[in-house]
Amino acid sequence: MTIPNLITIMRLVLVPAVVLAMFQARWDWAFAGFLVAGISDGIDGFIARRFNQHSKLGAYLDPVADKLLLVSVFVVLGFIGQLPLWLVVTMVSRDALIICAVLLSTVMAHPVEMKPLLVSKVNTAIQIVLAALVLGELAFSIHLDPLRPALIMLSGVLTVASAAAYLVAWLRHMSGYGEGSTPGT
Repeated sequence: MTIPNLITIMRLVLVPAVVLAMFQARWDWAFAGFLVAGISDGIDGFIARRFNQHSKLGAYLDPVADKLLLVSVFVVLGFIGQLPLWLVVTMVSRDALIICAVLLSTVMAHPVEMKPLLVSKVNTAIQIVLAALVLGELAFSIHLDPLRPALIMLSGVLTVASAAAYLVAWLRHMSGYGEGSTPGT
């Protein structure tokens, strides 16, 4: 058990705390928990790289913790009407499709190693900024109206683009086109 893994586990524990704070309309706590999770993600990555504390467990846990927090926050914000449901459904559907594709390729004995694509990294960054912005607006009773709709549209476009890019990469992999290379390369 490495220090980065312990930090990641702490991030996993933060997910229900942030969700509970959101359902209790404790936006200050939800915003703080979201920020702590984001900062801890950077810290565990730095420690893993700087002190060579990479682990197989961490390679799986870190993205799971990140995605679980982000999806949970988006779902709750959609449920309470702070984000449009079309965006939440698009985000969750994209992630579900990626998971199903990876599982299907594994079951078909043609496993695929999914590496994050640039469009996916940008999409995730925009989603994080959007979630932080909405939580910040609620925590501090401010409205950044021109920014929120722009981030919502950008997030929607990037989510669809990311899903399409992963689908193309997965189809190439499954058809044998580009054998020896993995999607995202």
